[in-house]
Amino acid sequence: MDIHDSVLDAVGRTPLLRLGKMGRALPCGLVAKLEMLNPGGSIKDRIAVAMIEAGEKAGHLRPGGTIVEPTSGNTGAGLAIAAATRGYRCIFTMPDKMSREKIALLRAYGAEVVVAPTAVAPESPESYYRVADRLAEEIPGAWQPNQYFNKANPDAHYATTGPEIWDGTEGRVTHLVAGVGTGGTITGAGRYLKERNPDLVVIGADPEGSIYSGSEARPYLVEGVGEDFWPGTFDPSVVDRWVTVSDRDSFVTARRAAREEGLLVGGSCGTALWAALSAGRELAKDDLMVVILPDGGRSYLSKIFNDSWMVEYGFTDRPGTSARIGEVVAAKHRIESRIPDLVAVPSHERVGAAIDTLQSYGISQIPVAKSATPTDLAEILGSINERSLLDRVFRDRDAISREVVEVMDPPLPVVQTSAGVEEMFADLSRGAEAIVVCDGSHPTGVLTRADLLEFLAHQTSI
Repeated sequence: MDIHDSVLDAVGRTPLLRLGKMGRALPCGLVAKLEMLNPGGSIKDRIAVAMIEAGEKAGHLRPGGTIVEPTSGNTGAGLAIAAATRGYRCIFTMPDKMSREKIALLRAYGAEVVVAPTAVAPESPESYYRVADRLAEEIPGAWQPNQYFNKANPDAHYATTGPEIWDGTEGRVTHLVAGVGTGGTITGAGRYLKERNPDLVVIGADPEGSIYSGSEARPYLVEGVGEDFWPGTFDPSVVDRWVTVSDRDSFVTARRAAREEGLLVGGSCGTALWAALSAGRELAKDDLMVVILPDGGRSYLSKIFNDSWMVEYGFTDRPGTSARIGEVVAAKHRIESRIPDLVAVPSHERVGAAIDTLQSYGISQIPVAKSATPTDLAEILGSINERSLLDRVFRDRDAISREVVEVMDPPLPVVQTSAGVEEMFADLSRGAEAIVVCDGSHPTGVLTRADLLEFLAHQTSI
């Protein structure tokens, strides 16, 4: 029977997946290593097991001891799982930019979490690195694995991740793309693969704001990748080239993976994917690129998969607000196909007949023109709407038999089909009941508040 005795036995041996949709425009093959399928949901399970085993072997971690570690969340989850199976206490320090799901996850495994500020220097006593150091010194029997300087980190990837990629591609892999956090993944896996194929190219995916590919560290929002110092677990000589990726490109690409490939992945996966798609455009038909996707997206549902959060930080537009007026007209006609593109009443038509026109189409306002089918904006003379007509007819019943030109209101505001919906919204916010849409000087339709609301209600962001 193929039955594991411990959840730790299920770590590693994750599958490779061909990205047929996201990579369809590339000349090379694009394959993803799905590390979110580890028990703890990330590639960090590999190093968690390796570091604890190394700590036990060296005598640093004894029965009943406490594990203290600074983490962006994923290493903590791996350590917490291993600690739960072996009876250790866990305390993790995390920067405050981390998602609340990650904090909740660590606590679900019984770990204690201490949140520290992100916007401080690594050497600051307030940084999550230094807080972890202090706790490890103060707590009896505490041990800090220190993934940033623990040799077991890159060794774990040399022993498992690299061989799995080589065997899974039957040695055909030509390019490896990975995000660089502690540097353990790209150092260990890259070193192993280059020993098998010295021509293999290793590409580091790095967020804007990280010192790996930039001259100065600054804050960024993508989690678990990039750094503001150089860890001892990272060998920069393994990396042949860097691709720097913005927060926006990271998050939008992660959302694409969910919608195009059915892969719910984290922001650092978006960083690696964007780098792979960028670098892949330069490759050849016989090249095979493997991109490591380090974690899943369930820990980011309140952030990168939350439309409101994406809009708040300017990574996507509010749903529908980047659309053009012409799109709203087209959407209206799809919904209300029985109504002509442009309904107008001739200026010399009687008010009673105009009211019948409003009721027959179920509309509340209409342009007044020289004819029922105006072809030029100059032919539109004014407008009528139910509210003003009711006021006039209620006060003067003879108004029913008058010509529309005698009771009409000023013309409706005019916008071009190429204008953005924000221009339409501005007109409607100033009190207009509706707007006339034109293509140049040719009137093409009328839109109301209800039409814009209907359009926005059926839009989704990136």
